[in-house]
Amino acid sequence: MNRFKVSKFRHTEARPPRRETWISDIRAGTVPSCGNHIKASCSLIAFNSDRPELRIPEASGRAVSHCILISLPVPQLCCPWVRASFSGVLGIVPLEGQGEDKRHVTHLGCHSDLVTDLDFSPFDDFLLATASADRTMKLWRLPAPGRALPSEPGLVLGPEDVQVEVLQFHPTADGVLVSAAGKTVKVWDAAKQQPLTELAAHGDLVQGATWSRDGALVGTTCKDKQLRIFDPRAKPEASQSTWAHENSRDGRLVWTGIQEHLVSTGFNKMHEREVKLWDTRLFSSACTSLTLDTSPRSLMPLLDPDSRLLVLAGKGESQLYCYEVAPEQPALSPVTQCLLESVLQGVALVPRRALAVMGCEVLRVLQLSNTAVVPISYHVPRKAVEFHEDLFPDTAGCVPASDPHAWWAGSNQQVQRVSLHPACRPHPSFTSHLVPPAEPTPEEAQPTETPVGDADPSEGFSSPPSWLTSPSTPSSLGPSLSSTSGISTSPSQRSLQSLLGPSSKFRHAQGTVLHRDSHITNLKGLNLTTPGESDGFCANWQRVAMPLLSSGGQVAVLELRKPGRLPDTALPTLQNGAAVTDLAWDPFDPHHLAVAGEDARIRLWRVPPEGLEEVLTMPEAVLTGHTEKIYSLRFHPLAADVLASSSYDLTIRIWDLKAGAERLRLQGHRDQIFGLAWSPDGRQLATVCKDGHLRIYEPRGSPEPLQEGPGPEGARGARIVWVCDGHCLLVSGFDSRSERQLLLYSAEALASGPLAVLGLDVAPSTLLPSYDPDTRLVLLTGKGDTRVFLYELLPEAPFFLECNSFTSPDPHKGFILLPKTECDVREVEFARCLRLRQTSLEPVTFRLPRVRKEFFQDDVFPDTAVSWEPVLSAEAWLGGANGQPRLLSLQPPDMTPVSQAPREGPARRALSSALYLEEKSDQQKKEELLSAMVAKLGNRVDPLPQDSFEGVDEDEWAKYLAQIIVMGVQVVGRAFARALQQEFAASRAAADARGRAGHQSAAASNLSGLSLQEAQQILNVSKLSPEEIQKNYEHLFKVNDKSVGGSFYLQSKVVRAKERLEEELRIQAQEDREREQPPKT
Repeated sequence: MNRFKVSKFRHTEARPPRRETWISDIRAGTVPSCGNHIKASCSLIAFNSDRPELRIPEASGRAVSHCILISLPVPQLCCPWVRASFSGVLGIVPLEGQGEDKRHVTHLGCHSDLVTDLDFSPFDDFLLATASADRTMKLWRLPAPGRALPSEPGLVLGPEDVQVEVLQFHPTADGVLVSAAGKTVKVWDAAKQQPLTELAAHGDLVQGATWSRDGALVGTTCKDKQLRIFDPRAKPEASQSTWAHENSRDGRLVWTGIQEHLVSTGFNKMHEREVKLWDTRLFSSACTSLTLDTSPRSLMPLLDPDSRLLVLAGKGESQLYCYEVAPEQPALSPVTQCLLESVLQGVALVPRRALAVMGCEVLRVLQLSNTAVVPISYHVPRKAVEFHEDLFPDTAGCVPASDPHAWWAGSNQQVQRVSLHPACRPHPSFTSHLVPPAEPTPEEAQPTETPVGDADPSEGFSSPPSWLTSPSTPSSLGPSLSSTSGISTSPSQRSLQSLLGPSSKFRHAQGTVLHRDSHITNLKGLNLTTPGESDGFCANWQRVAMPLLSSGGQVAVLELRKPGRLPDTALPTLQNGAAVTDLAWDPFDPHHLAVAGEDARIRLWRVPPEGLEEVLTMPEAVLTGHTEKIYSLRFHPLAADVLASSSYDLTIRIWDLKAGAERLRLQGHRDQIFGLAWSPDGRQLATVCKDGHLRIYEPRGSPEPLQEGPGPEGARGARIVWVCDGHCLLVSGFDSRSERQLLLYSAEALASGPLAVLGLDVAPSTLLPSYDPDTRLVLLTGKGDTRVFLYELLPEAPFFLECNSFTSPDPHKGFILLPKTECDVREVEFARCLRLRQTSLEPVTFRLPRVRKEFFQDDVFPDTAVSWEPVLSAEAWLGGANGQPRLLSLQPPDMTPVSQAPREGPARRALSSALYLEEKSDQQKKEELLSAMVAKLGNRVDPLPQDSFEGVDEDEWAKYLAQIIVMGVQVVGRAFARALQQEFAASRAAADARGRAGHQSAAASNLSGLSLQEAQQILNVSKLSPEEIQKNYEHLFKVNDKSVGGSFYLQSKVVRAKERLEEELRIQAQEDREREQPPKT
């Protein structure tokens, strides 16, 4: 392309795919590395996955050097030392689907730590290289879809001194790779498992290393802002170097199709993202540069050397940029932009040999999101459906030009290019000798009764080595369904339960934000910087309390029964006198609020029953005793007027609020107390501390801990809650890599460590757990998150059962679970929460889809504890008494439990589809079809089959498919007939209205487009009174303002209705005057 020639890619368009083509139901891994997290060959896709693996320590207590992925049913994982994590797992899926079958994801356990980068061989579609934070690199021979993944790598390179950040295959020689780890870049001969050379040390962390297209040079980007070019076969020192970008943040590098030119991405001094085009012959400065925007997300460049199309993607963003690279000018010309439906976590290019050339697909990008792999195609519109040579020049084939020995000796032979014309396919194939294909096992070679597609390979893991097997563990645990796999092939035993283990009945839970009418909006001046130990706000079934940012520690109290827009004026508040660190409502008194301050005091406030209508400056009581700032308050679950508080003085004090005095003091902490929680029976108190320990106290027995055990490794924050009827403790915290995780402990054996560990994601905020003891569900989210995780907890393996999570479009500042009595059991609503945003408070409901909602779902709603009535007094509890809460049924009086509902009769068995298709001749079928069409057109009363649809037998589907034409015509005919009927009725009504209103009124209706009756209904006016019309008009115009959730359309309807009624008043006045005038003689 030059300045006088128009680019052939100027009309390129990005076509977002249909959701049917997405690879859905995945869990993408969020790995803090320099890689793109997803790669593709012409046959397979590999991506970082959050699919849990099993980490099994050796008997000596040391972790094994690699992870073992097995697909045994989850109930067998009953050992307390078996831990689930997401380290080193890749998802593997075919690039193209087989017919109409859904593509299933299998999971490969590659490393004992995070996979930082991965790459497919440019010659062998099934040869995958992976790099990891465990400092090793591994080569894997992946099987064809449907076969078990390997349990061990074919080759292992390393270990390095630090984690490996970058790994890439050589573009012309099979078995040569380049890697970057810390400040070191090495070129490897994979066959010998030795480095050919180690390039000169860089000044800082190497962020990128890539081969030139001819394989002669290596380009690197570094955190020291230098861009370096190496000729590894000539000398280990850089042959050229220059200053790349002025900011040391993450930089990337790609070579164009011409050896002398390359493209780099990075940040300038103003933190703006920029792209530069370089010529190695004039390397002192960039040929051209392009500044995009200011964003903290680094750009990932993808460049197709044949078309010279450059795609720029930012991790965590929802947009793709496409440019054409023109080294001759030089220029970076914009081509198109593509908006994504979901946030991007990784991105990759599909090899050019896999494109749909007859559809003019010049580029295909794979977007990795949190839950799906989305293929995005770039097409050049052409009228003729033919092969366009100008769009698809010959490309590099899949047969290597040399081996490592020949290349290192100086060979520069290039890969033979092949045509993309469909008539020239298939291209020659190549299988690398580095990792030979595995011989098929007898089980895989023998045909099985059940095809592989009947199983769910997305749940299958790789098989363990033989030393792990035991009498209780099947010897073959891969996804194969052969007779030796330990899983029978009968239909009843191939159910989801037998293949995958137990699943939660809440797995299809649906979280929804309720209508805007129930929101409290126009919140102003919220204090969003409360300590991490605080939830940020608190609520009961009547009201919500939240700290404000203004001085003096003010607390706003809002009534939940009064939703709507708050006034712009200042709200009445509680003047706490010191900055608020935590606050809590008394569970037994909805008007009693405890507020902790930075002045080491606890103030007790009483809110009037009708709500806070004026500023309160004097608390009901002040508790003093702590010597440092207080950061947690917890009321006793059963005893009235008992409150526990934790402070920076490393003590926990238990207060008698009725007496206003401290009664007990717990000691033994050596650092900051992150969280504390009462046991459900109120006998014990558990804490999690920054010193890395969990502690359980019996406050009435001893001030020292009853038990101690290891807690989370990270020191960024943690929370603790009692679960499983008080038999277990759930702790949310961080590991040593700042990954958020959940740890489940047995309350009886805290010192033995966690029963299970579940890693979630990487985020800065601590997960705040909200536990529902009735359903054993825990809701987890952090301040500033947009996702709420749901897990059902079990005291035995598999411990965690994942359910549908709730995702919001914007981050929330707090998330709190309301009492169970606030749930609408008729809608199978098992949880209701409050979500605090920057300027509003929204109720969020969690419901379970059920078919027979007319019955009370007693399996979802067991009897719940009456948490608003105390069982004991403070004096009785301190004296040693214990109690149990009263239980209450949530069943409405007019509903029958679903467990007692009559069983539905069996579905009518339809005849085999063969009878419908073979019983009659073609002429008979044609005549019956035409007769049915004519009959259905006139039938407007008979219901459609789907009107009473509840379930269809498998054999009945064929019948419905055969009748689809008749049903379609029926629907169209019915809709047409109903439309005629409605139009006729509307015409009659309009004619009657015009006849009653007279000629002038009818003319006014025609001019305004509204009849008199419609105008009266819009303004809710029964009699034509000017005062009532004006009053209703002002009210409706105000409530439909756009700022309060209305629209200009609704306001325009109100205005037109007012004009029509005023016109009617004028007509009536004129008619009255004409009647009063004497008749002319």
